[in-house]
Amino acid sequence: MHGYSRLGNPRAAGSPPSSPRCRHGRNKNAGGRGPKQSIVEKVLVLLISVVFKRRGVLLFAPLLYISGMLLYMGSVSFDVVSLKNAVVVVSKRSPPGSLYRSPQVFQKLWPYMQAESNHTHNFLMTVWNSKVHQVWKPCISKDTPKEGNIGTALPKSNGLFIIEANGGLNQQRLSICDAVALAGLLNATLLIPIFHLNSVWRDSSHFGNIFDEDFFIHALRNHVNVVRELPVDILERFDNNISNIVNLRVKGWSSPAYYLQKVLPKLEKMGAVRIAPFSNRLAHAVPSNVQSLRCLANFEALRFSNSIRILADKMVDRMIKSSSHRGGKYVSVHLRFEEDMVAFSCCEYDGGEEEKHEMDIARERGWRGKFRRRGRVIRPGANRVDGKCPLTPLEVGMMLRGMGFDNTTSVYIAAGKIYKAEKYMAPLKQMFPRLEMKDTLATAEELAPFKGHLSRLAALDYTVCLHSEVFVTTQGGNFPHFLMGHRRYLFGGHSKTINPDKRKLALLFDNPSIRWEDFKRQVQDMLRRSDQKGVELKKPSASLYTFPMPDCMCKEAEARNDNSNTTNKTDFNT
Repeated sequence: MHGYSRLGNPRAAGSPPSSPRCRHGRNKNAGGRGPKQSIVEKVLVLLISVVFKRRGVLLFAPLLYISGMLLYMGSVSFDVVSLKNAVVVVSKRSPPGSLYRSPQVFQKLWPYMQAESNHTHNFLMTVWNSKVHQVWKPCISKDTPKEGNIGTALPKSNGLFIIEANGGLNQQRLSICDAVALAGLLNATLLIPIFHLNSVWRDSSHFGNIFDEDFFIHALRNHVNVVRELPVDILERFDNNISNIVNLRVKGWSSPAYYLQKVLPKLEKMGAVRIAPFSNRLAHAVPSNVQSLRCLANFEALRFSNSIRILADKMVDRMIKSSSHRGGKYVSVHLRFEEDMVAFSCCEYDGGEEEKHEMDIARERGWRGKFRRRGRVIRPGANRVDGKCPLTPLEVGMMLRGMGFDNTTSVYIAAGKIYKAEKYMAPLKQMFPRLEMKDTLATAEELAPFKGHLSRLAALDYTVCLHSEVFVTTQGGNFPHFLMGHRRYLFGGHSKTINPDKRKLALLFDNPSIRWEDFKRQVQDMLRRSDQKGVELKKPSASLYTFPMPDCMCKEAEARNDNSNTTNKTDFNT
């Protein structure tokens, strides 16, 4: 039932002996010819001769390439052949980094970690080398209207722009910001975005349950007109039914030119248009005036609702107090080790057949038949070698201890329901006793209004991670990408984020004989690389929400000299 690739040799034993007649025929002509050729050698000679005789080198090259790729991906591995009691034994040799052997590595390294506990040196105070970085300051492009231009009224609207934001918290955030940018581009009135009930997140929250609606409208008032409800004239025109408003099908990553040429004429003609779903419908590379509206929406206009902010602020304060012995600085980790994430990754850990059965059920429950399609091959070892497996709590703990964070460090874990938490969280708590999560940092009474609303719970995690001295991302996705950009906006252009090399970690965690000093040296090199990559300018194909420089931020000197053309951020509390 479990989808493994078995592309090794189909026969474990050697070929059956040839008949006596064949052996006799060969022996008769064998005199004076030296050693006999094996079957493999004869096949190779024959194959090479055919290739060169027919000049089919170009036809043979793709076969070599595919074979090499299969070997690289771990689908085919070399056989280890040994001779025991005159019997040939063939066993498979797993590619380095393809096995989950982190518990064995931990058993080897734990005594060394204990010996380096309770440091007096506050590593959190020096973890980032700020001297090598130029400081950036938040600012809005001078091409965008300023809050001071009160007398400049917005031009007459071309119509009502309606979008439906789908996905989780930060996918919705992306849709909202892109909708603001397009409303400005099209000179349209934006209806407060509608939230689609996602089948995975299953959160029925509306815009106002997660974000501060009044603040959003006020912050955009000089740039984009935003309304809470459908205007009366629009309702009458479409028989009081929003479904009667045409729903335009727009391709992902469409350019501003597409919207001006295809969407704007329909907007002007009908008075209202709708795009649902509206996720990743605007290209990354857009003119500076459109980017400025994205900056304004994401970093200035969007802040969490009052109920979320009140509890999130309490949680941040509690983390600061729990780390007072470290100057109020703490580490936050986005840990993606929920059951659905483990299942989707198609990786294997140390749960044996029980784990495989549970993951098969979880995959079928969440993605009905997707992983059982014909031709779909699941390669857990290849996934691990390629750095696609979610890091376990144990692996995160070992990495942080190797980097220099000792057992007095306060750590906040942002996560959903951890898969087999009692088993997998125990070693992390062993390495970091000052470990907190939502359920330990807030009381049951405080969390009660948020239960069953995953986006609101994610907003609590987002805020606690935003204000940490160190943020650790372990699996990618919208949550860390938005956080990295927001932290760059908040911390002078530096994301203060550890983004580990998971391919290298796979090799380290698959080596139970590794020395502690070697392990530390390699993970500390990852930390240095994260520090160097902390300040990074946006590339044309990259997201502004992850890389806000230079579209949303100015170099410190420019920010001082261009005060008349910029608006500095005054409220980071989102």
